[in-house]
Amino acid sequence: MNLTTQTLQVFDPAMCCSTGVCGPDVDTKLVQFAADLDWLKAQGVIVQRHNLSQNPAAFVENEAVKTALTEKGEAALPVLLVNGKVAATGHYPERAELALLFKLKATATPAPAPAKSSCCGGGSC
Repeated sequence: MNLTTQTLQVFDPAMCCSTGVCGPDVDTKLVQFAADLDWLKAQGVIVQRHNLSQNPAAFVENEAVKTALTEKGEAALPVLLVNGKVAATGHYPERAELALLFKLKATATPAPAPAKSSCCGGGSC
């Protein structure tokens, strides 16, 4: 199977920066998820992220995401699409779950490093 044709689209809730890994109280789940997405990219998966506050048009233009938001509201976020189909809603999957979605063997997940600086300027969002 050619992994370069495999895609993961992540539709994140509104955050101050594209990954949510910023500000004084960084969520370690988001740090780990960002590392897991980097791991997926290294496996040949095409990863695209859309942040509600920075790219609302992507949410409106995608029928699957629009449907999830209509049915569950913001509780549906994040919405993850694998090859255009909804694979997960309402939570950030761990590396093992992401690996299963793409039929990959998950490697050990390193502990997330704390964010070095804020992307939000001044240390707050």
